[in-house]
Amino acid sequence: MASSSSTTTTSKKFQVPATRHKPPKQQEELEENEEEESLEHFDDFTLASSWERFISEIEAVCRLWMSDGPINLLEKGAILLDNSSSLYKVKSEMKYAMKSYYMEYYFETNPNVKDGDWNFDLHDLQLCFGVKEFLVIAPQSASGVLLDAPEASKLLSAVAIALSNCSSLWPAFVPVHDPSRKAYIGIQSMGTVFTRRFEADRIGSQVPVKLMHLEGLYELFVSKFAYSTLDLSIHNFKVRCTMKLTYRTLPCDDDYMKGFGGEKSGENLSGEKSNGMQWDVDCSWSEWYSAEDPVKAFELVAILSEKMVESSMEMAELENASPHEAEKWLISPRISPNLLEGSKGNWVGFASQLRFLVDALEMSFQAQFLEDFVSVHGYHCPSSWLEAVENAGADNLKSLAVPPPTVRDRVLKELFIDGVEFSNFTDDGHKTARAIKGAPREFLFAQFCLHALWFGNCNIRAISVLWLEFVREVRWCWEETQLLPRMPTNGPIDLSTCLINQKLQMLAICIEKKSQQTEDYEDCIGSLDHIESMSEEESVVGDDSSIKPTPSDDIPGIVDRKPGIVDLFNDKSSDLTRRGSAGIVDSMMLLKSYQSMHVPFTQEPPLMTEDMHEERLQAVEALGDSFSFSGQLERDILTSDMSAFKAANPDAVFEDFIRWHSPGDWEEDEPVDHGSSSSSTALEKDRWPPRGRLSKRMSEQGNLWRKIWDRAPALPASEQKPLLDPNREGEKVLHYLETLQPHQLLEQMVCTAFRAAADTLILTSYGELKQMETEIQQLYVTMATTLRPLQVNRLSAESNTFEDLRRVSAAFERVEKLMTLGASLQRKFRRAPRLAREIFNGYYDFSISKMESLAEQIVEKGFDMKLELRNQERELLSNMFVPPTASQSWRKVLSMGNLLNGHEPIVREIVFSLRDKTTGNHYAAHSGSFSHKKEIETYRMYICGTSNDLRVALSVASCD
Repeated sequence: MASSSSTTTTSKKFQVPATRHKPPKQQEELEENEEEESLEHFDDFTLASSWERFISEIEAVCRLWMSDGPINLLEKGAILLDNSSSLYKVKSEMKYAMKSYYMEYYFETNPNVKDGDWNFDLHDLQLCFGVKEFLVIAPQSASGVLLDAPEASKLLSAVAIALSNCSSLWPAFVPVHDPSRKAYIGIQSMGTVFTRRFEADRIGSQVPVKLMHLEGLYELFVSKFAYSTLDLSIHNFKVRCTMKLTYRTLPCDDDYMKGFGGEKSGENLSGEKSNGMQWDVDCSWSEWYSAEDPVKAFELVAILSEKMVESSMEMAELENASPHEAEKWLISPRISPNLLEGSKGNWVGFASQLRFLVDALEMSFQAQFLEDFVSVHGYHCPSSWLEAVENAGADNLKSLAVPPPTVRDRVLKELFIDGVEFSNFTDDGHKTARAIKGAPREFLFAQFCLHALWFGNCNIRAISVLWLEFVREVRWCWEETQLLPRMPTNGPIDLSTCLINQKLQMLAICIEKKSQQTEDYEDCIGSLDHIESMSEEESVVGDDSSIKPTPSDDIPGIVDRKPGIVDLFNDKSSDLTRRGSAGIVDSMMLLKSYQSMHVPFTQEPPLMTEDMHEERLQAVEALGDSFSFSGQLERDILTSDMSAFKAANPDAVFEDFIRWHSPGDWEEDEPVDHGSSSSSTALEKDRWPPRGRLSKRMSEQGNLWRKIWDRAPALPASEQKPLLDPNREGEKVLHYLETLQPHQLLEQMVCTAFRAAADTLILTSYGELKQMETEIQQLYVTMATTLRPLQVNRLSAESNTFEDLRRVSAAFERVEKLMTLGASLQRKFRRAPRLAREIFNGYYDFSISKMESLAEQIVEKGFDMKLELRNQERELLSNMFVPPTASQSWRKVLSMGNLLNGHEPIVREIVFSLRDKTTGNHYAAHSGSFSHKKEIETYRMYICGTSNDLRVALSVASCD
């Protein structure tokens, strides 16, 4: 009736008035206007109800998605799912009956991907129901599910009608019940007379004992299509069955390690013997800290090939089958999330301590002396420092804490008492480490820096306390003439290291020489009679190790002879007073006596540190004459050489010394042509004295060299005063160490700590990982570039270098974490290096993409890698599943079967399916183009569960 009245009303409303008096043209225009007005007020009675409008809205959205297709949907902002590489989704919102819903369409960009029950990229609904693309419609609520069954059925019906109107074959799902049950209902039109319905639910506790075993699960599936009350176990049904078993190694916690330790040793993850020690006990960093094992566990996925099962007895036998019979084994490492850059976890390593050291360097500019930082409330504390401490608050005051004296004494004991001899050291640093001006890893200062990293929390106060005690210990070694540990006692001083290391090396040499002087003094009285009894020839040349003979290779024509018998080749009376000769030069003769020139033993040049060299250069530049002497040291060196030359050549004159010591200052006369070259050579050889003269600067009146020559005594090097005064130089070193400014100490500590930490890290064996070598090389280059301002004293309190140093610390942390991963994998897969390389490479690529996604603020899925094992690698992985001990009996449930070394699977997934032909049964269509001989999957059941958790998803195709 309502419809009739509406029709009547509409006809009256749009009744056309009489227009006979209108002209024909106006009549036509009036009719057109009335027709347009009638269309504008036309009511579509198919949308009369809100239910029908809701269906129409769903249909419009679906038609839009279908017309766009995957490519256009990607351009419009489709979202990639976190746990998939090719599954995207789009979303649309809509309302019905004052409620808001959202509908999501899931689709794949690569439709040619091979289908399979155990594709690890599958969505949960794809895995449960065996579908590809699908729709999900749900309420916009906190739970996201429909608790009312009629509402869920009505919503699913609306989607089904809309998809039918679109001629779409997409399956649609609605989440129902409690969210923890992961329950769904769904429907799909198969384009023929068949319709597929879906249902999934979960039992979260108290799983029936029968459903814990494969036999009961098989009968559960059969009961869905065997309409009989008889015992299902006596019936035969041909059911297809595939199964996936997932095992997980026990975590390396205390209970797990107790199984290895004690009186009885077990096998570790690599099959090697273990006594319960930390995993990284043989790693280079274990001396300083114990790293978290980045590989928490391994998951083994064993996939059994599809089987045709005809009875529940066969399923019972399948439950007793070993996972070694599986068709595929796949390994999946569980990597610690703290390994990722930017993780919120607390990762303790060299990098974390280096950050504290950089903070201490930044704070070191607030005081002039290290003593100012020792006592917070000290009288000499600078006002800026006191103000910073007072405003720091409780947390920062705690960060400035100093370890107790017992810890400090232990560190000093390890540095000085337990220090190893330098002869045991090896150059184990990286080839580019010398570009960093620090100290080698095993040297005393480098060890001090490494200890300082872990002394408290490496704050400026703790470093100051430790350094002052360190210098006191160094002074004690000097005063007691005790050799410095971890330092070489001979030269030359390595100028490529930091200045503190050079000073300590200088001090070690001074202590050694000081000790030798003390021993010589004590032995002087006992050896006096022995020296007097020696013949003059035996005492010509001393055997002092500090005397350095001039190498014969450096002077052409020299004849090497033993110093003790060098005078036996000369019959001149002056030979009796010759002392300290290292040999003769047959091509050079003395100008006045016509004797062969002898090369003297000379003292080694005095050792100098970098600052001493700079002082010499500054003095030369100030005098403006490179030939002038910059100080007493140069005069002492020249006097020593002249005295040694006079002792070896008693009849020598000043010109002879110049010809030997400074050939450039002796100008030879041009030879006169006497005919043949052979006769000319013989004539020049016989001509005496040789023709030549001193250079202009050497022949000037008042030449300083000649004055020194005239005053120099004839003394061999063995009897001369040493050029290096160990007492004076040693005190200079101690003065430098005791008056070192805070920022000067911290600058050298930062350079040395970065270099020593990196050199320590690379000692660890990590296998053949090319990416790791590249990262290490790049780290050294980055450190050398960033630390250069600290090496040339260009740092200030307002410098931007501090931020650069913190970025280097982040780069160091990345390399350090990768190193721990490589070391952990290498120890677990010593007998299967391929697995270590593949897992590391996979994680390395993942970490690169993760950094890029963090920079672009893109949310990315976690690391999940499945690596298929080869047959020869299965035994190694099987050994990782150590049988649980009696103390671990709480872990053994043993209720599901399919045990691997006593371990049952943590998850068992099964897919049952039943296929029927459509010919001659109620599934066949009586008309249409559908092939009656086609086989379809009429029943499919996915089961995932453990002994305490069971999820079942069922799909049924039927002819409605």
